[in-house]
Order: sequence, then structure tokens, then C-alpha cells
Amino acid sequence: MTESVPVLVVGGGPAGMAAALAARRHGVRVVLVEAGDDLGGQYWRHLPAERAGAREELLHHGWQRFLRMRAALLADDGCEVVLNGHVWSVDRRDGAPPLVHVVVGPPDGSGRTPRTFDPAALILATGAQERTLPFPGWDLPGVFTAGAAQALAKGERVAVGRRVLVAGAGPFLLPVVSSLVRTGAKVVGVVEAAGPRQLARGWGARPWRLLSASAKAAELGGYVRDLAAKRIPYRTGAAVVAAHGTGRVEAVTVAGLGPDWAPRPGSERRIEVDAVCVSHGFVPRTELAVAAGCATGPDGAVTVDDGQRTSVPGVFTAGELTGVGGVDLALAEGEIAGAVAAGHDAASSALRSRRVFREFAGRLAAAHRIGSGWPAWLNDGTTVCRCEDVTAGDLRRAARLTEARGLRSLKLTTRAGLGICQGRTCGRTVEELLAATGPGLLDTGRTAQRPIAIPIRLAELAATAAVPATAAVPATAAVAEPATTAAGGADRESRTQTDRDGSVAGNVRTGPQEDRS
Repeated sequence: MTESVPVLVVGGGPAGMAAALAARRHGVRVVLVEAGDDLGGQYWRHLPAERAGAREELLHHGWQRFLRMRAALLADDGCEVVLNGHVWSVDRRDGAPPLVHVVVGPPDGSGRTPRTFDPAALILATGAQERTLPFPGWDLPGVFTAGAAQALAKGERVAVGRRVLVAGAGPFLLPVVSSLVRTGAKVVGVVEAAGPRQLARGWGARPWRLLSASAKAAELGGYVRDLAAKRIPYRTGAAVVAAHGTGRVEAVTVAGLGPDWAPRPGSERRIEVDAVCVSHGFVPRTELAVAAGCATGPDGAVTVDDGQRTSVPGVFTAGELTGVGGVDLALAEGEIAGAVAAGHDAASSALRSRRVFREFAGRLAAAHRIGSGWPAWLNDGTTVCRCEDVTAGDLRRAARLTEARGLRSLKLTTRAGLGICQGRTCGRTVEELLAATGPGLLDTGRTAQRPIAIPIRLAELAATAAVPATAAVPATAAVAEPATTAAGGADRESRTQTDRDGSVAGNVRTGPQEDRS
């Protein structure tokens, strides 16, 4: 049965919560669908109520604001909050927002309840996920994404190791260090890939314009105090280029990088660790927006106008979908999207905040942009797609031998990106490696096209309403076979782990972003 709703919000993080509250302030009924078991998304990820921490606010910025926002939404009869709600598909319609298909229940549970929504306005606030550049040994147990380490620290109070190195690019590395320290881990160092000149170009240009985002400086000061108190060294212009160990990580090699992020010969240094946390920024989670037909820009983010409207009538996006910029930008964009979706003008304060933090986001992107020389870290035996065990050498050979320029044909040849995560972990890396080998690619960005957005059982598909012929389910099912059938599932499950937001990785434990800026 299809349920009509004035405003449907997908995503219960800061942007989605702000959007729902803004729409409700204008008296419009809202349904908010969140995949997790509580609101807050990955930014305000926290222990469940039955074992809540005594001082939860120590691990979260803006914790009291979150509590107020959550209480307002849960107490509002005009807002239905659907927890453990997983959008698996959207059906495009001419001149109207798409139908949205949801299953409600634990991500790996059986007997989930299907629901289909027909929204007058759809707000997508599905956030972003970490990107980790591969290196030899990154599939060893003990190599984590920085987001996974912080999710374990904030959501479970678990340290990923005793001697931990944090490496990658971006200010997100600093709150990860703070979380690790608070769980008892010894952080032996922080390694930032961007060099001093790149950082200065991004953050140093017209510094007086940063005064409007001065609250960020206070956050930064807190992280710097944590580093100073524990005497944690911070190095720029360097990266982890290999992990070593028998059965699990025992040491890493850190090398100095040139301006293009290619390793400098002779700069290698070996550091003993039992865990390493790596993050090279974030990419928007655009699969639902792309499936709905929303236009995207060169960086893969969804293109919006001043009212957060996308190219599809009645569809809005807010937060990291429009470009990674931190919680303040997500809150502002969510408030604007909610007001406009409800048929009203956005508050001037939200518009000012968006302007300030979009500039901050631009600086963030410039200061920590991934350099073109990073593939020099890889040897031909380095695994790139862990779900399907595809190496960098496999990708390069396929591109050279076939001279194919279509991403789909190259993926089918190598099976890169066709595993259970459907390219979420390796997609951009696969595209960049293929584009740099052979004649190049014609269809970059295709890895974001996932018409079946999450793993779903065939029985659940059969239980849903009849699918319109335009949904092209048979063609999709062939591509998404690991996600929709049980064939080969036991073997793949032994090599993958699904986290709360449905993303999947191999032995590297992946997790979403926290306190990004």
C-alpha cells in the first residue's frame, strides 16, 4: 500500500533532523526515515539508551543541541520517526518526486516490514562515507578506517588497539585521536598527507574570512590540547604507504610525499603499531539521489539551487550530499531544505550560516584534496576491491589489454566493484586507476549508480507491491547479484562486515564519519 506524505526526509543525522524540524515549524506533516536504531546519524553516534554513558557529552560537540532536536521530533505528533528504516529503491516519475520503497527492521533481520511512500516533497540527507586510498597490506586485520575507530570508541567505548597510528588527510583525523585517547589507546602519531604548501593555500588565503567560522577554531584548539597533553607528534606531507604483519598488522611504513602525493624515495620510516586508522576524506552517498535522477557535479556531489532543490521536481538534498562541509553546513542546509519543501522561505540566519560554512567547505577541499600521484603507493599485487579480490595489477592489465573505455565493461571483466558493497569502498579508486591506464574512461561516476541501494532478500522483494515496468529490476538484479541472492554468500560474509549504515568492507573495518571539521 502506498502512503502519501507531504514531506519525506531520508536520513536522521544533523541535516535530516534540521530539515524535519523546519518543515514542522511551518505545520507540514513529516515522515523521517533513519536507517539506524536512533536519531543522530554518524555525527551524534552514541551508546544505546539501555547502556548510556554517564558523560556522553565529552565525546560529542553540540550534544545538548542534539538532545533538544531529538526530543522535539519524538514528541511531535505531526512527525513520524521511522527507525531501522532502509530505503532499498526509488521509482522515478515524470514531473514529481519518486516513490520511495523502504523495509523497516534490523539490517540483517528477517521479517522486515515493507512500506512505500508517495511524497509531495522528498528531502535526501543520506550523508557521506569515508574514502580510504589502498596501500600494500591495507587488508590486514588491525587496519581500520578512522571512522570505524571512532564509531567503536563513541558507540561501544572500545579501543581498536594499544599502539595506534592515525593517518590520511583532513581535520577529521584530530577528533579521531581525541576519541582514541579517551578509550585508553596510545596514539603514536598523526600523519597528514597534505604538505605545508597545500595546507597554506587552502587555509591561509584571506584568513580574515575565517573569523565568521570562529567556532571551528575553538574545536581545533581542543584537539590540539589533546595532542599536546599526550605528546602526540603531528607530521604533514607524509602517508602510510604499506602495512606489515603476519596475521595482523604489526608495523607500517610511512613515507614523505611530494606535492602530488607521490612518495619521495629514501624517506621511508618503519613504525611498530598494532592498529592503524586511515581516512582520506569523504565522498557523498549519492546512490538514492542518482537513482532519483538528480544531477551531480564534477566532484560527485548533488547539484542544488539556493533553496536546496535538485534537478528533479520536488526533490531536495541537504548536508554532505551537496559537498562535504561539516555539521554546521549540514544543519543550515537541512533547515533551508525543510522550510522550502514546506512551501516557505528559509530563515535569513540559515542562509547566512550556509554561506559562511560553504566557504569553509571550499577551504577544506583545497587544503586536503587528494593528489594525483597517490597510485605510486601501489604495486601490482595490492588489493583494490576486497570483496572480489581484484588487485591493482588486474585493473591495469584489463585496461591495457581490452582498450575498453566503458566502466561497466571493465567492471564485468575484472569484477571490481561487483561485490556485496557494490563499489562503495573501492568505486572511486577503481575509476581513477582505470582512467589513468589505457585510453581512459568515458563514463566516470558510474559506480554511484545502484538502483537497488541496499542488500535485500528475494522474499522481501516478492512481498513488496508490484514493481512498475520502468524500474528495470531484472537488469539491476544481474549487477547486484551478491546483494540479492544467497549464492556465494557464506564465503563473502567470511570476508566482509556490514556496519550500521550498511556499508561493507573486507578485513579493514570501515565506519562512517564523525566530527568531520
